[in-house]
Formats: sequence, C-alpha cells, structure tokens
Amino acid sequence: MSVPRSTDDLPDHRSRVRGCLLGGALGDALGAPIEFESIRRIRGQYGPAGVTGLVTDWRGKVGLITDDTQMTLFTVEGLIRRPEVAAMRRAYLRWLDTQQHPSPPPADDVVRTGWLREQQWLYAQRAPGNACLSGLRNGLAGDLAPLGAPGPVNPGSKGCGTVMRSAPFGLGAPSPRHAFELAAECAQITHGHPTGYLAGGALAAIVHFLMEGGSLAEAVRRTTDLLAAYPRHEETTRALRAAVSLALEGDPGPEKVESLGEAWIAEEALAIAVYCALVYPEARDLPQALLLAVNHSGDSDSTGAICGNLLGAIHGETALPAEWLARLEGREVTIELADDFAAKSAEGHEVTEAWLGKYPDS
Repeated sequence: MSVPRSTDDLPDHRSRVRGCLLGGALGDALGAPIEFESIRRIRGQYGPAGVTGLVTDWRGKVGLITDDTQMTLFTVEGLIRRPEVAAMRRAYLRWLDTQQHPSPPPADDVVRTGWLREQQWLYAQRAPGNACLSGLRNGLAGDLAPLGAPGPVNPGSKGCGTVMRSAPFGLGAPSPRHAFELAAECAQITHGHPTGYLAGGALAAIVHFLMEGGSLAEAVRRTTDLLAAYPRHEETTRALRAAVSLALEGDPGPEKVESLGEAWIAEEALAIAVYCALVYPEARDLPQALLLAVNHSGDSDSTGAICGNLLGAIHGETALPAEWLARLEGREVTIELADDFAAKSAEGHEVTEAWLGKYPDS
C-alpha cells in the first residue's frame, strides 16, 4: 500500500526514487573494492585521501555492485508486487537464486517469476552476508516476533544486512510508522536480533521523512522519537544520537567515522551513513559524503550504500556524479525499476498485461 501521488508530483518523486536507488548503488560500488581493508592500507594504495572515485576491484572491474544493491533491488521488486512480509520473503528467495545458480533457474513456481530475476548480470556472488543466506535457506521458524523481541530466524544476529536493503520501504509507504514496521518485520526474515531489525526500520522511517521534504537532521530526530515506542530500541537510538553529536563537531575524517564503529553491525552502519550525510548535506557535496562513507576500516560498501540512499532521496538523481553513473553496473535496470516503483504510486496507475508480466502477483 502506498499514498497515491498526483501526476504533477510524479517527476520530482521519480527523480528522488531514482536518486535513492542509484545513490545507494554508487556508494556500494565505491566501497566494494576496499570493504575489508584498513584505512592505513587504503591510504597506502590510493594516497592520503583514500579512494577518490570508482576504482578497479580485485577482478579488474570498475563499478560493480555487491549484495547490498542486489538485495535492495529485490526489495523494490517485492514492494511493487505486494508490500507484505510473505511477498517480500519470496522476493528475497529470488535474490537467493542469484547466489546459488549461474543463470535464472526454471520458472517453476510463484517465487521464480517476474522480470528482475531474469537479469543475467544479477547472478553473481558479491560477498553475501551469512545471516541473509542462512535465514533464507532455513526459512521462517514460526511467526514473526513482536517488534522489540528476538525474532524466529538468527535471533542473535544484528548484522548490517538488515539496514543496507531497507531504504525502499521508506519511498512510498503511507506513513513513517508503516515504513518502519514493515521494514523491521521484513528484516526479521533473516535477522532476529531486535537491534538488527529495528535499525532497518529506522532507515526506512528516515527515508520516509526525507521524501516528505524534511531535512536529514529533522528526519533523524523524528525517527528517534518513533523508535522510543519500541522495546530494545536503545542501541539504535544511541547510535543515531552519537552520529548527530559527532556531526556538530566539524572537521570530518576517517578517524571520526571509525569512532562510531566498523559498521559490520546494523546500528553502526546506520550511524556512520547518517554522520557522513549530515556533515556533507548539500547536493554539490554529495561525492564528498560518499567518499567519506567508504574511506574507513570497516564495511565500506554498506556505509556507502546507505549514505547514498539518504542523499539520493534528498537531492534526486541530478545530484549524482554523471561520470560515476556512466560506469555503474546495472544502471539501466535500476532506473527502470525505480520508474516502475514511482509509477505504481501515481494516481490512475493501470495494471496492464505487460505490467503483470513484469510483476506477476502485483
């Protein structure tokens, strides 16, 4: 369910949906080649500033995305088809096929249908998270937990795999609470630690507030107010408040980023991305924000992706560096998916036979 938008609003909305998804993919691609490197090694290889643009990875490729963007795209597709937990799990099972098969397997059931799962370039292992893989392979062991309680799948895991895929929940939900709760519930599909899935919900709420036109600082404040209603919110709330406080100190750099953590866990990844976006909030500074988000000793692709989601939602696609976009893997598919997502929220959207061919159970 989403709020119908007038056709007058559609161009801006579409630009910001594109910005969120493409910005996330750019941050992902910037950080992927240095994900497991220390800042000392990054500076040793690329110079005192670290990476200053897209660089060649260990395969000799430039601009490749990781599982972060893969799962984000399947999140969008699931939301287009049916914004509910069961449908989202089917969408993530389509992503799981891309990690287990060299090409699209036969379309033998409702999971294995649709346009996105036919994209051959998605069939590549890009360091997928263990909790995401095991959670989908093992299946939901019972009902979802009430928000704030340990979930039924991987109840001890709060890896950042919940946050890096959750921005799309905020792009078209009818309310911030709806965005928050659906994202948190769908995060329980793979991660059961309350901090893990509440942090995913927090990102969705922040994105929702941004799409309404608020500033990032205001979106974070309103999200921490929303978080307070849920048990076990404290780790996520503290992380967000630490990011806001650190941004007020000025003089950003990798050492300050690393004071927030290494981002392998959900609340740290969210905090680092928020910090980097807060210290470089203007559209003209978006490349600096993304570079700050990836040049550190931690989960560089995830923090880059989340930061790109945030700033892309604020500024739209026109703020993204054209020279980086030109080299981004899957750019055309990401744009088409973003436009379909935006179109579904427009007044008078018609579900045609062609649409049902792309999104069968929508």
